[in-house]
Amino acid sequence: MNRETSHSTKMLLFVIRFAIFLRVSSAWPSLSHQEDDFTSEDEPEEVRSAAIKRLLEVFGMEDPPAVHGHKQPPQYMLDLYNTVADVDGVTKDPYLLEGNTVRSFFDKLRSEQVEFRFNLSIVARTEKVLTAELHLFKLRPQTSSSRHHFCQVSVYQLLDNRKTNSTQGRKLLSSRLVPVHSTGWEVFTITQAVRSWMQDEGSNLGLQVVVRSLGGSQVDLKLVRFASGRHHHQSKQPMLVLFTDDGRRSATLESQNPHEVISTSILPQISMSGSPSRSARSLDHVDEEGRLKPCQRLPLYVDFEEIGWSGWIVSPRGYNAYHCKGSCSFPLGQNMKPTNHATVQSIINALKLIRGIQTPCCVPDKLFSINLLYFDDDENVVLKQYNDMVAGSCGCH
Repeated sequence: MNRETSHSTKMLLFVIRFAIFLRVSSAWPSLSHQEDDFTSEDEPEEVRSAAIKRLLEVFGMEDPPAVHGHKQPPQYMLDLYNTVADVDGVTKDPYLLEGNTVRSFFDKLRSEQVEFRFNLSIVARTEKVLTAELHLFKLRPQTSSSRHHFCQVSVYQLLDNRKTNSTQGRKLLSSRLVPVHSTGWEVFTITQAVRSWMQDEGSNLGLQVVVRSLGGSQVDLKLVRFASGRHHHQSKQPMLVLFTDDGRRSATLESQNPHEVISTSILPQISMSGSPSRSARSLDHVDEEGRLKPCQRLPLYVDFEEIGWSGWIVSPRGYNAYHCKGSCSFPLGQNMKPTNHATVQSIINALKLIRGIQTPCCVPDKLFSINLLYFDDDENVVLKQYNDMVAGSCGCH
C-alpha cells in the first residue's frame, strides 16, 4: 500500500512539473515576435526636437552651447579628463574627482599688470564651491644676474573699501616660496575669494599677484614673470579652475572598478562601426528554438556627432550606454542576479496563480557614470560627471 502511494505521489509530481514546463515553454516568445517595432520613415521633426531637448535635460542644459570654432582646450583640463575617465568617458573611480563639475576660466581683464579678473556668472548659485585654484604660468627670467634663489609670491583678493570698511583694499589669499629660475605652472588656492564672489557678484574686483624677495623688497619684473592673457599664447594664459558640486546624487552605488564588470563580461561584443540589420538584431536575442535568450547586456552606442553635438563636445565623441534585453522566465538562475521579489514573481507567473502577473523585467542592476568635456557658451571648458549613464550589468528585477 505504501509502495502504491509513493508511486502515485511521484506520478502526481511528474504531471505537475510537466504542466509547468508546458506553460513556461508556451510563455517564450516566438521568433516572429522578436523583431523590434521598426519603421524606415524618418520621425517628424517635432519628435526629434523633443527627444534632443529631453537629452539636454539629462545633461543639465536648456540649450546646446554655441559652437566657437576649433579652440584648443587647456592642457590641464585634457589631462584631468584622461585621469578620471577612460577612452569612452566612463568614470575610472567615482572618488577621483572632487565634486562633479570642474570649470576653467581665462582672465577676462587681459591686463599687462599682475592683476586678473574672471567672469563666474555662468556658475549657478546653487552649486557648492569646493575648491578654487589660480593657475599662473611662470616664464623664464629675462635676466640671470640675481643673487636670489627664491621669491615670495602672494595672491590677494581686491576689495571694495566702501563695503568692507577696510583701508588696505586687498585681502591675502595664498602665499608661498617659488624658485626664481623655475618655469612652468604655479597653482594657488583662492577658494575663499570665489565663495565671496558667488554670494555677491559685485564684489568680484579681481586678484592681484605680488612678488617680493625673502627680505620683503620688490623683485625685478624681468626676473620673475608670469604669462598674461594679452601677450602670451592661450596655452600659457592665467586660468581659474573651479571644482563644484551641483547637488546631483546617484540613485545607485557604483563599483570602485567598473571595468571589472565590463572586461570580465562574457556578453557578446558587437562592433560599433555600424548598425546591425533588423534580422541580425533579432537573431542575436533568440536561441536555436526561436525563444528569447535569457536577460543579458547588449551594446547601445550614443554617437554625439549623429546628434549634432560634436561642435561643442571635446570628449568623448560618443559612449556605449549598453541596454538590457532578454527573458526573465522561470526558473531564474543566479547568473540572472534575480532579487527575491523577482524569483517569487517568476514562480507566480509560471504557475498562473494570479491572472495578469508578468515575468520580471530585465533591467540594469549596476550603473556607472560618464564624464563630458565641453565648451560652454562663454568658451570656458567644463568637465562634468553624469551619474547612472552606463549599464554595467543586467539582472531580473
